[in-house]
Amino acid sequence: MRNQMRKLQKPTRTAIFTYALVIAAFVIVQILVAGGNVNSTLAGQFVPICAYVVMAISLNLTVGILGELSLGHAGFMSVGAFSGVVAGMSLGGAIPSEPLRLTVSMIIGAACAGVAGFLIGIPVLRLNGDYLAIVTLAFGEIIKNVINCLTVGVDSGGLHFGFLSTADALNLEPSGTVIINGPMGISGIPKLASFTAGFILILVTLFIVMNLVNSRSGRAILALRENRIAAVSVGIFATKYKLMAFVVSAALAGAAGTLYAMNFSTIVATKFGFNTSILILVFVVLGGLGNIAGSIIAATLLTVLPEMLRGFSDFRMLIYAIVLILVMLATNSARFRALPGQLASKLRPARTSAKEGATGE
Repeated sequence: MRNQMRKLQKPTRTAIFTYALVIAAFVIVQILVAGGNVNSTLAGQFVPICAYVVMAISLNLTVGILGELSLGHAGFMSVGAFSGVVAGMSLGGAIPSEPLRLTVSMIIGAACAGVAGFLIGIPVLRLNGDYLAIVTLAFGEIIKNVINCLTVGVDSGGLHFGFLSTADALNLEPSGTVIINGPMGISGIPKLASFTAGFILILVTLFIVMNLVNSRSGRAILALRENRIAAVSVGIFATKYKLMAFVVSAALAGAAGTLYAMNFSTIVATKFGFNTSILILVFVVLGGLGNIAGSIIAATLLTVLPEMLRGFSDFRMLIYAIVLILVMLATNSARFRALPGQLASKLRPARTSAKEGATGE
């Protein structure tokens, strides 16, 4: 009974530690900013750090908790970024309040990315392992190229969409505005994003992911990760729960994409390519698969580290790569040191049962 109580208390303690970590970081940063101890370069990284933290947490839901490798997560980020910015720029007259407009834009970005995740997840989640990774990579590139061919404008008549067409083909009114201009992306974006909004988004993401993991559906998702055949044999509908985790992960990535895009005046689809997906995957692997707090710390450190090494000029990316290799070697060694004890605990019941069978007991 005592061991069962400890298992029930562990998720709660982990959640409290994670929330406390995020809140403490926010308070410390606010104190440093108020004291003038943060330069403009580092201050400009606050919103991207929040976006990358949300991306890492959402990808950890798919890779660490569900146990499926996805290499197209930046594609959902791009869907949220472009749909959220279109909504934010279109609703400028209807919603003059910037915080409210940012909130509505992130909700719309999350909804569009969630729909994209649902449509992609239906055929993709029938695959496993390397096949799933390759197909998600392909879908991420498809999304990026579709956005490159998309043209969107707005006037008094509403939104106008065009595919493989110029801005003049949208037939906008003279007072109309082109929002997405094909490969040129979006320019003139209102900078609605703020560090406070990013902090709130992180808390919302933690609330959604941790409550999902500790729910009945979360236990079904974890069961599928541990042993899919055994989970299906006891009545767990694999497609339903895998799709649930995938859609939630995509929706959170869409909200992060909207926050990220509204921190810049110009955004293009090439920003959300394969390299961005790999960068987010590095955050998840370095922080630990299934470790939410580790993803937060890894995303923060690896986003700030290149800026801290900027003084080393041409060698900063070399140092960055060496640091990654050393950290991975250190964490891998720690896992191998813990492995003998884990194997002993697993083999001990097997040896006991073997001895009982030999003695006839």
